[in-house]
Amino acid sequence: MADFDPVTKAVVPAAGLGTRFLPATKATPKEMLPIVDKPAIQYVVEEAASAGLLDVLMVTGKSKRSIEDHFDRAFELEGALEAKGDEHRLSQVREPASLATLHYVRQGEPKGLGHAVLCAKQHVGDHPFACLLGDDLIDHRDELLKRMVEVRGTYGGSVIALMEVPREQVSLYGVATIVATDEDDVVRVTDLVEKPPADEAPSNWAIIGRYVIDPAVFEVLENTPPGRGGEIQLTDALRTLAGRSSSEGGPVHGVLFRGRRYDTGDKLEYLRTVVRFAADRPDLAPEFVPWLREFLREIG
Repeated sequence: MADFDPVTKAVVPAAGLGTRFLPATKATPKEMLPIVDKPAIQYVVEEAASAGLLDVLMVTGKSKRSIEDHFDRAFELEGALEAKGDEHRLSQVREPASLATLHYVRQGEPKGLGHAVLCAKQHVGDHPFACLLGDDLIDHRDELLKRMVEVRGTYGGSVIALMEVPREQVSLYGVATIVATDEDDVVRVTDLVEKPPADEAPSNWAIIGRYVIDPAVFEVLENTPPGRGGEIQLTDALRTLAGRSSSEGGPVHGVLFRGRRYDTGDKLEYLRTVVRFAADRPDLAPEFVPWLREFLREIG
C-alpha cells in the first residue's frame, strides 16, 4: 500500500449569508441556529473531532463573531453556573471549547465554496484535509468521515461523499460519474458536474457536504474560473483532480453513503431535523413523542 500523508486537519466553511432563513439570520449566523438546544455548527465540529481531526479551521465572514464566542470559554457564565452548583449546564457550556483546537480565517467576499476552501491554503499547507459543510449533519452513529479518511489512506487523492437522490433533485447538487471498485461502498469518480438539469445528469449519486481533499486542490482552485452562479465551484476543481494521476494530486474516489443525513439548509428539512433529534433524545422523547402523536391526530 502506498504511504499517504495522514489527515489531521478539518476545514469548515461558515461564511454564507443564510438568506433562506431571513429574518432569523439577519443578526444570527445560520450555523448558530439550534437543533433543539445545540447550534448546528457544534455537531459538525463534534463529527470532525470524533474522526480524529482535532485541528479545525473555520472559514467565516462578517457578522459571524458569535461562532467564535460559542467555541470560546465564557468565564462569567461558567462562574454563575458553578456558584449555583449546576454541574450539568456547566459541562454543556464548557464542552464546545474542549472539542478541538479552533482557528479562524475570514472569506472577504462571497465567491463560492471553492473560494472559501482556497482561504484555507495558508493554514492547511501541503497536507490533505477534510472539508465539512455546516448545512449537512451526519448522524453520529454513521461514521462517514472516518470511513472517508480510511479510503484516502488506501487510494490517496481526494474522497467525496456520495448519496443517491431522486432524479428530480439532482439539479440541486454536484453529481458524479462513477465506476465500481472492489469495495462495495467505494467508487472511482471519473467526472463531476455542478447542478445539472435532471435529463442531463450522469447519475443520481450526488455530492453531500463531506470531502477529504488532496492539497493539490489549492493550485487548481487558483486557476479555476467562476462557474455556475458566477462562483468558484469546488466541484469544478475536483473534476480536474479526477483526471489526474496520484503524482499530480489525483484521483478522486467516492464513498457511497446510505446512512442518516440531515439537511439544515432548507426550512422544511431543518424542521424535520429538529423533530428527529428531539424524538431521539432520552430526556425529551418520553414527553415529546406522545405529544407529537396527539398533535398529529388533532390536525389530521
